[in-house]
Amino acid sequence: MSPKSKYSIRTTLAVLHDGVAAALAWSLAYLLRFNFELPPNFAEELHKTVYWVVLLQMLIFWRFNLYRGIWRYASTTDLRKIFLAVMLSAAAIPLMFWMLRLHLVIPRSVLVINPLLLILMMGGSRFLYRLWKEQGLYSNFKLHGEPVLVLGAGDAAASLAKDLTKSSNWRLVGLLDDDVDKHGRMLSGVLVLGDLESLPKCAEKLGVSQAIIAMPSSSHQQRKRAIDICNDAQLKALTVPSFDDLMSGKVAVSHLRAIELDDLLGRDPVELDNSGLHTLLGGKVVMVTGAGGSIGSEMCRQIARFHPDKLVLFEMSEFALYTIEQELKLAFPDQNILCLIGDVRDASRVDEVIREYCPTVIFHAAAYKHVPLMEQNNAWQAVRNNVLGTWTIARAAQRHGVAKFVMISTDKAINPTNVMGASKRLAEMVCQALQPSPAQMDEGATRFVMVRFGNVLGSTGSVIPTFRAQIARGGPVTVTHPEITRYFMSIPEAAQLVLQAGLMGQGGEIFVLEMGEPVKIVDLARDLIRLSGYTEEEIRIEFTGLRPGEKLYEELLADSELTLPTPHSKLRIAQARQADAAWLAELMEWVSANVMEDDEVRAALGRWVPEYQPGSHSPLHEAIAAS
Repeated sequence: MSPKSKYSIRTTLAVLHDGVAAALAWSLAYLLRFNFELPPNFAEELHKTVYWVVLLQMLIFWRFNLYRGIWRYASTTDLRKIFLAVMLSAAAIPLMFWMLRLHLVIPRSVLVINPLLLILMMGGSRFLYRLWKEQGLYSNFKLHGEPVLVLGAGDAAASLAKDLTKSSNWRLVGLLDDDVDKHGRMLSGVLVLGDLESLPKCAEKLGVSQAIIAMPSSSHQQRKRAIDICNDAQLKALTVPSFDDLMSGKVAVSHLRAIELDDLLGRDPVELDNSGLHTLLGGKVVMVTGAGGSIGSEMCRQIARFHPDKLVLFEMSEFALYTIEQELKLAFPDQNILCLIGDVRDASRVDEVIREYCPTVIFHAAAYKHVPLMEQNNAWQAVRNNVLGTWTIARAAQRHGVAKFVMISTDKAINPTNVMGASKRLAEMVCQALQPSPAQMDEGATRFVMVRFGNVLGSTGSVIPTFRAQIARGGPVTVTHPEITRYFMSIPEAAQLVLQAGLMGQGGEIFVLEMGEPVKIVDLARDLIRLSGYTEEEIRIEFTGLRPGEKLYEELLADSELTLPTPHSKLRIAQARQADAAWLAELMEWVSANVMEDDEVRAALGRWVPEYQPGSHSPLHEAIAAS
């Protein structure tokens, strides 16, 4: 049978149902009026009028489009339409009899009782049908499906509870919430059993092996606590999508997923000055160097949300540039994207690009940043790329009147113990030296802003992809030291804070991102093993020792630096040692030299960056490690 035929049959049945309901309501109104002892003259009146009443009401119902809805999805909107249609028909009935001059004496109580009965019949039958289709008539008593507890009793949990009643795979047996006012109450027919801490007891009593965390609008700390409680109770935990995804309409609350590393290490959402960023980026030409890297590509995604006039992607890797181009074209089909191959050290190419496209803002993310790889056999290339590359593109930005130049730095530039960190600190100082003093600033001067942050989850070269690959091979998972710690944030959060810092920066500042609490890498490894469905007996952890240039601990500020607060809670300004034009000229003479051996590079870096201490730890690290 075709869909059109099915629709016609369902419409016909709905019309017949309401016609019968209208006749029953009119007849029952008479019977109720006379206590089911209908006098003969009123029985005759009933027979005369019922046909006219049903015809009038059906015409009004049709005009109110009551037969275009689907009973299975009957809602309060349908009930409202039924109420209005019935009340209009109730007012029209006596007017119709007056116009037809039937000279009938219809009891007033019949005119009152009839619409009440009709609303009950028409609305009640629709909602009973919906309950039946959704198994709502017996969902609270169903015995099939795996029993599950939901953590949270807010709006998301209420929506999830309704969806779970339709599922043949799940049987919702209770809700848990820390709000004591909700304890003992019912939510969508399900009892709130107690607080989150009672999960182990409730799970054992009800035979539950899985829990669903439905707390998308709660803080990260609250969600992480819920995950920890599930882990302690040895329950498999699932979670609803994030609050942002739910609000954007990308997914429904019933789209459950397994707990991921971001849920354990993630942080609260970044509050952005969207109006300010629209002013900075919207309708402007914005350029991103290193646009194909993990940070650069996320910068492109975030920038595209503010609809720049042109988004210029500058990248050395052909494949990386192609990959981000295809993604952006799919996600932002109306965005004007220019994909340009080039090396930030190539002065002529950089000058050509900036002169031709005249970007208003440049985000400089191009860098070599893998610590062990840059430490051995590649030290000079790290310096050349990170220092000379930064100077080349920064000077071109100055020459061509770029309004703002935002350099992405790293926490490894603080008390650096490796070549990569020292080279990034030199890159910061290059930008500081190029920044004119407030007295020298004119309207067309370029403002240089630097942003430091720590490790980002899933970035190229980070431990997360390495751990995942090791787990996939069956282990072992290698960790350099039992006490090694790092700061982590998500790539989107890092990119958003870079944008915010770029907006706030007036020139010469080094912004430090609030990185939260440091995380032990060994704990990270254990979490990944557990989230992958294994135990430490199945996938063992092996300690390999610190790698060349690797710190045991990382700081976000050097010893001699202080910070100043900003209006944004996750951004502070570092007061770092400055550099001048004479220093910069000497540095660029050294960087422009021929190839140098690794030992020569490390020795020279010690002169240019006094806080650079090649080796495993700085004195501060050793003091922390010894304490």
